[in-house]
Amino acid sequence: MPIRNLRKIFAAKSVAIIGASQRPMSVGNTVIRNLIAGGYQGEIYPINPRFDQIEGVRCYPSVPDLPSPADLAVICTAAASVPEVVRRCGNAGVLGVVILSAGFREIGERGIALEQEILEVKKQFEGMRIIGPNCLGIMSPHSGLNASFAADSPIKGRVAFISQSGALCTAVLDWAIEKQIGFSHFVSVGNMLDVGIADLIDYFSMDRWTDSIILYVESITDARQFMSASRAFTRSKPIIAYKAGRFAESARAAASHTGAMMGVDSVYEAAFARAGIIRVFDVDDLFDCAGLLARQKESKGPRLAIITNAGGPGVMATDALLQRQGVLANLSDATMESLNKSLPRPWSHGNPIDVLGDAPPKRYGDTIQTVLADGNVDGALVVLSPQAMTDPMQTAEQVIQAAKTSSKPVLTAWMGGARVRPGRELFHSAGVPAYATPEKAVSAFMHLVEYSRRREMLYETPRSIPIRFNLDSQRLESVMNSIETDGASTLSEVASKTLLEAYQIPTTKTFIARNKEEAVRLSEQVGYPVVMKIFSPEITHKSDVGGVVLNLSTAEDVTEAFDRITTDAKQKVPDARIDGVTIQQMMARPYGRELIVGAKRDPVFGSVLMVGAGGTMAEILQDRALELPPLNERLARRMLESLRAWPMLQDYRGKPSVDVDKLVDVLMRISYLVADHPEISEIDVNPLLVTPDNAIALDSRVILDRESANQQTTPYSHLAIRPYPSDFIKDLSLDDGTQMCLRPIQPEDEPLWCRLVASCSPETIQMRFRYMFKATTHEMATRFCFNDYDREVAIAAETQIDGESVFVGVGRLVADVDHREAEYAVLVSDQWQGHGLGGILTDYCLDLCKSWNIRRVVAEMSPSNKRMIDIFAHRGFELDRTVASDVVIARKQWT
Repeated sequence: MPIRNLRKIFAAKSVAIIGASQRPMSVGNTVIRNLIAGGYQGEIYPINPRFDQIEGVRCYPSVPDLPSPADLAVICTAAASVPEVVRRCGNAGVLGVVILSAGFREIGERGIALEQEILEVKKQFEGMRIIGPNCLGIMSPHSGLNASFAADSPIKGRVAFISQSGALCTAVLDWAIEKQIGFSHFVSVGNMLDVGIADLIDYFSMDRWTDSIILYVESITDARQFMSASRAFTRSKPIIAYKAGRFAESARAAASHTGAMMGVDSVYEAAFARAGIIRVFDVDDLFDCAGLLARQKESKGPRLAIITNAGGPGVMATDALLQRQGVLANLSDATMESLNKSLPRPWSHGNPIDVLGDAPPKRYGDTIQTVLADGNVDGALVVLSPQAMTDPMQTAEQVIQAAKTSSKPVLTAWMGGARVRPGRELFHSAGVPAYATPEKAVSAFMHLVEYSRRREMLYETPRSIPIRFNLDSQRLESVMNSIETDGASTLSEVASKTLLEAYQIPTTKTFIARNKEEAVRLSEQVGYPVVMKIFSPEITHKSDVGGVVLNLSTAEDVTEAFDRITTDAKQKVPDARIDGVTIQQMMARPYGRELIVGAKRDPVFGSVLMVGAGGTMAEILQDRALELPPLNERLARRMLESLRAWPMLQDYRGKPSVDVDKLVDVLMRISYLVADHPEISEIDVNPLLVTPDNAIALDSRVILDRESANQQTTPYSHLAIRPYPSDFIKDLSLDDGTQMCLRPIQPEDEPLWCRLVASCSPETIQMRFRYMFKATTHEMATRFCFNDYDREVAIAAETQIDGESVFVGVGRLVADVDHREAEYAVLVSDQWQGHGLGGILTDYCLDLCKSWNIRRVVAEMSPSNKRMIDIFAHRGFELDRTVASDVVIARKQWT
């Protein structure tokens, strides 16, 4: 359903209250009173056949009796009546509905059935949107709309609050009113029968009053939409989330090391990070963080300078900073020299910068300006402890003036009570963050740092590591057929490694020995020393039952080991089927490190990748990083860099660095593997031996869930983020024989895209972008190369010139969030114009529109762009020249 119809709810010009009541404290009466008290200027239509008026407002017997259809209906009737009430609203042309009534899925089967009835009714009325049921309601303070049964109305602000808990909403409202915190919108989503969190994020991204969003999340229902909406919003504005239920147990026991190491909360944390969302763990931090991120300058790094008039608070701030992985800025020689000249001799001569207890306001101001000019400083924290000679107000004024002249964030901690309160209020009015303690201020600074890091991740251009899957399709088909025939849910080590090898992930060759004689023969064939492992479909963690023996060097060793591990396994797991052992070569590992790499299907976010410290201690060490596929080079490298074990992968105690590129390559291949095979519920490579020149899987296990894979209705629905659409790649020849490849652009293509733009004349640039610029920037390139393939795609025409790949044209489609309309634009390099590329790209993108079920395509161009005008005219576009003298709008619509 179109999010544009959410305007019927949040910008309603008329509101009908169905179930309106004269009874004080009832829901139906409270809603009317809130609308009146909030200063709502639209029409208010109480609906109740028993009354002529309620709270002085004319009452109507039913929805059809209204003088005109209401934009919004607020339903307060008993749950059993709601489906019929929704039907009457639809028949009367009401498209916005908020259901406050309780008694739905929260009460069990009968409530679930009622929700299904409502959904069936809703399908009859195109464009109808429903918030709730079982919700507190919605509020839009800028229009005076309080369609809720909350006790109070919030003041106007620029933060949108979205909550899955109605009870929390009332507490937050009470707290916000006391603190004079305002909102652009306030939404209790209830059971999310129709409108979900993603819909609201998309809608608020276009709202002029909203600078940031606060989420109180208990669970996410549509991960794909949530990720797309959040990533689009956080490109320009912050989202801050509090996730409840952090320590919920997984729905079922994990069947692998990977599964055991992935908690529910860890997956949410990985998803929030990938979406650019800042997470807080204290409800008190939600609003401080939202206001800070929406108003304050970004921090370009974690290096903080601390300026204080007392040593103790400076130490407190330093401890808090280091505890949160911040960095105490190392002041430059020039800064130290300047401070030595301006500060009294007893100053601290380092960071924290103690300006001494007798510091007058100007000393503070001069010090702050000097420090902010230092290139080694990313931000400043100014701490004031009230002493006999301290002037908190004038010092605050000096800080405000210094903050205005710098692009770096300045935060303050005015410690104390009545003496410093006016100074904190002055900071608030000037938009300078003010806190009561250094710890709070440092925490806020690190939120700025994290927000900057996560936004950077959204736009970070990966280094191109070419991965070419020259898959042996026959072999892969044979592997998958044998898996299907076998029917087992857990693949053996041999089958698991065969699947890895199909994706060109190096493995140790593994052979199955059913008896000790076969074990000896295979060991001699492989070559001593060898590794022996128990072979049983019921035993996942082999080491736990003594089922792994390393470094067997003779036939006698092999014979003895066979008897020992099969006997031990039978004793420890009596019900397990023991099919023998596996034999593989013992890998020399003088400089090797062991990691674990894997993936698990999360019930909310689908397949999630993991890398961590491996071997038998993997679950105890819990040193792991999670990420949502698909991976690119930069994301894979960030996963590795976040590990505590990362320093040990570098030159460490005489050991040379491992081949990080090979390791990144393996992570990306695992990403492709789980993307291609939705039937994989868990995959575990443990250990993955990484050396200075290789990365090789020593053991692996794959667990399948065929039933859920068979239920997939759309490609990649087991992933929260749409991977690169390789099915959009098309090879063709131009009329002159030039070979061309049409393919979607990916982030790694930024250099190719920039060279394409640089090859265009100023006239071509003007016609495509509608404005002039001297050179492309990274910020500009990210808009065109970093695509959410669920919503936008740029198709590049790529060819080879002197053995190098070159982009000679790009067609770009950007769909609205409802996939009903798309904007289209095309750019062709000057020297390739006249070869028919503009028409080829346009035809191909129009075909993609049909596969996306786009109903209308719109393009905007200059009247001087004759070639594109002709292209659109020949393809049946309607050309509109009436909008403005310098623009032509082309539109094409499908029925």
